[in-house]
Amino acid sequence: MKITRYISVLAVLAILSSCKNETKETTPEVKTVETTQQKSAHTAGAISAEFDDAKLQSVFTAYVALKTALVNTDAKKASAEASNLMTALANIGVEETTLKAAQNVVETDDVEVQRAAFVIITKEVEQMMEGAIASGVVYKQYCPMAFNNTGAYWLSESKEIRNPYFGDKMLKCGRIEAEIK
Repeated sequence: MKITRYISVLAVLAILSSCKNETKETTPEVKTVETTQQKSAHTAGAISAEFDDAKLQSVFTAYVALKTALVNTDAKKASAEASNLMTALANIGVEETTLKAAQNVVETDDVEVQRAAFVIITKEVEQMMEGAIASGVVYKQYCPMAFNNTGAYWLSESKEIRNPYFGDKMLKCGRIEAEIK
């Protein structure tokens, strides 16, 4: 009888210990590291292309400033630069769709909406550049991954790829498609 009682107690202890839910909650250790390094912003390069018309020169200068703001993923700066571009475009006379695209960039603080409008602006500015460059070169660049792999173009003052559609996420994604002279 003692053995039966002893075995019963051991069985109950075994069952209780095996059914015990021992979930330990562990909190990951959070370490804060201070750094003095700041994210560096891309700046526009010197525009080496010169145009036959001073108005076209101001359009391209404003376009490059907008592109640079998008490269830096700075929606506020992009809005301000798009306003300058609108003024330059109005002075030259462009299609309403281009002015509307620039207006969309001015009115939103969503950088993804600004980037979508920038595609429309790029098409018009590219058409203006064709045959209007007195000296230098404008680089037509392309990112195949922009807008869910549909791809998008932009114009640049330098050979260096600085992607306005992804900014610092994929800063150097792209290639030179053409040189406009």
